[in-house]
Amino acid sequence: MRLLFLAVLRRHTGNAVTAQRIRDHLEAAGHVCILKDAFDFGSPSEIANFIKAENLEAAVALHLYRGGRLVQGHGIPFGIIFGGTDLNEDVNHGEKNKVMGKVLEEARFAVAFTESMKEMAQTQWPHARGKIYVQNQGIATVPNATFNWNTFLQHSEINQSADSLHVFLLICGLRQVKDPLYLVEAFSEWHQEEPNVYMVIVGPEVDPVFTREVKAKVKRTPGVRLIGEMAQEDLHAVVKNCFAVVNSSVSEGMSAAILEAMDLEVPVLARNIPGNAAVVTHEVTGLLFSNPQEFVRLAKRLVSDPALEKEIVANAREYVRKHHSWQVERNTYRHLIRTLQRSIED
Repeated sequence: MRLLFLAVLRRHTGNAVTAQRIRDHLEAAGHVCILKDAFDFGSPSEIANFIKAENLEAAVALHLYRGGRLVQGHGIPFGIIFGGTDLNEDVNHGEKNKVMGKVLEEARFAVAFTESMKEMAQTQWPHARGKIYVQNQGIATVPNATFNWNTFLQHSEINQSADSLHVFLLICGLRQVKDPLYLVEAFSEWHQEEPNVYMVIVGPEVDPVFTREVKAKVKRTPGVRLIGEMAQEDLHAVVKNCFAVVNSSVSEGMSAAILEAMDLEVPVLARNIPGNAAVVTHEVTGLLFSNPQEFVRLAKRLVSDPALEKEIVANAREYVRKHHSWQVERNTYRHLIRTLQRSIED
């Protein structure tokens, strides 16, 4: 089957990584899957022309609003995958909510990453109750074996000879929903007490205006560094070498960075929001904080308690193996795509 897969494909973002992984699943099942950026199309007529020109038979869209509204109404069956901001933010805009409800009416299936996302969607659009499936993100990490950690530290202007260096890594696209500056002040105060702790923010410049604000703030804040986007394999190598991965988002669908850290046996400290609490159980598979002061308290505890770190890492690794299997994810999408195939045959 020839499939259109529509997603927001800003390089090195969670959505792009998820889309590429799912495309691989579909291609491995023998389908031709054309992955396109939703922002490449200005109107439904442009999509209609593309579908015709490429002889596409069905479609999948990642993000109910940004992708979903573009694939409906073209006479081909489609399924959607919830992104995160569609359910956490776009639902609160009347017009967007209405559009998303119509998309769901037409969709043959919808995939939520968590039970709570499924419940949110069912509450908003009760008519979609029977077609929403839960499939956790499947995780596969591939750290670059030749990556040089010391070169990375030099590039980040971090004093490598600092006794027992502890690098806390915040991975996010620079946009407000990720709130990368949330912990900066509190972390910097801690760094001034203990110069061996650093926070490194890594990610693409998504929102240009906000990026300028982040750069200006980081520049004048001791102990905090900002690095641009990195290739996936290099990023996984950085995660493997850092002390802990941090997530300070205001809202999340399901953070791939958290799951990848768990898979790479690195402890996670995450802001206590529903998307994060769905994968991080406090003091079991990671640590959850509700404000910057609590973050610092928990980070200090993690630094001073190797037994806690060891236990969290082991539990988290087990959790990812059990609940975020790449193979299970592959089987789910193969099964769902068959429902699109059947509707073409009917």
